[in-house]
Amino acid sequence: MKAFKLLSLLYLLCSATTLLADQNSESLENYISKNKQEQFSYDYEKNKAESSKLRDSWIAPLNLQYSYSRSNPYGGEQTSQNAAIKMDQSIFQSGGIYYAIKYAEASRKYMDLSVDVLKRKLIKDAISLLMQIKQMELKIAKQNLQIKNAEINLQLKKEQYLNGQLDSGFLDNAVIERNNVIQALYDMQTSKERLLSQFQTISDVNYKSVRTPHLEYIDEDDFLRDNIVLKMSKSDIEKNRYNKDVVTSKYLPRLSITAGYNWSKSENNSYAFGANEKDYYDYGFKAYMPLDINTFKDMESSKVTYLKAKLALEDKKRELHALYDQVMQNIDNFDKKITLCIENRDIYDKLLEDTRDLYNAGYKTHYDVELLENSLKMQEIDIQVFEIDKQRELLTLYEMYEGGK
Repeated sequence: MKAFKLLSLLYLLCSATTLLADQNSESLENYISKNKQEQFSYDYEKNKAESSKLRDSWIAPLNLQYSYSRSNPYGGEQTSQNAAIKMDQSIFQSGGIYYAIKYAEASRKYMDLSVDVLKRKLIKDAISLLMQIKQMELKIAKQNLQIKNAEINLQLKKEQYLNGQLDSGFLDNAVIERNNVIQALYDMQTSKERLLSQFQTISDVNYKSVRTPHLEYIDEDDFLRDNIVLKMSKSDIEKNRYNKDVVTSKYLPRLSITAGYNWSKSENNSYAFGANEKDYYDYGFKAYMPLDINTFKDMESSKVTYLKAKLALEDKKRELHALYDQVMQNIDNFDKKITLCIENRDIYDKLLEDTRDLYNAGYKTHYDVELLENSLKMQEIDIQVFEIDKQRELLTLYEMYEGGK
């Protein structure tokens, strides 16, 4: 069918490069600006540094100390120097060291996933704006066709009015209709510029030459299995579980080794007593266990946080299930609209074919042919607009779906 071929051609021309649902994250990241990408890379680096700092927090510092003083309490000058190296290193914390390391690793994983979520949200915003811009261009094209039809209608009403076939009221309505569709075009152009402004704040790509990604349908089980939001919730559970163990170990017995080296030197220059210098070392160990009135309250608080994170995961699953159902329902409604447009397109296509035959036979005017041609094109544009609406619905899922990076 000619109309269907034209629809396919228009759909291909609406953008320039294909991105499939199984494309990698690097290609999707190209939708956001280089500056934004670099900021996210710094976030990952910061997460790594913070995790390393947290992981090694159980290692005690090596304390270095040196002092020098001069005095003359009895008229003679005296100097004194002291230096020391001291260590107080915990070697056993009732599992606290192990849990602290695991907590640091879990915290980094959670923080990285948090950055992933923010980055994918920004990518989704960029692609959504690009889709809306493409959609607005289609609506503007349709509006121009409506303007052409309104001008044809106005021209027909003028001829009928001048021939005495209509009164001035019908002519006034035709003028008003033409003005309304032109004003609607101006509003659409303003909306497009607003979308462009928002898009350019987060993306470097040229909207005229880039194609929006074509997103495929996602099975609900796949959507939930490879869901980055659920992975972040699971990571939060793991993080809080290790933190609960860290808090518990804080109130259990600990063992530390201690060691030190001390050096001192004093001189009395006035009385020529010479220098008095000595050095010595010490080492040992110490064990302790804190008895705090808030011990059980602190442990209970960390346990409650952990249990709450587990419940939050179940709520998130329910929320995502509802979101998936809503998206599928919305897509189904758009499919119904597309089916209706296809039916209308087929009707206009048959009418146009018959009208052309009548025009060639002298029974119809070129206005009749042009009106039907424009109406047919508008149905084709509506189909493309609704297809983009379906893609925008799927984009809501792909924002959280890692299987379609």
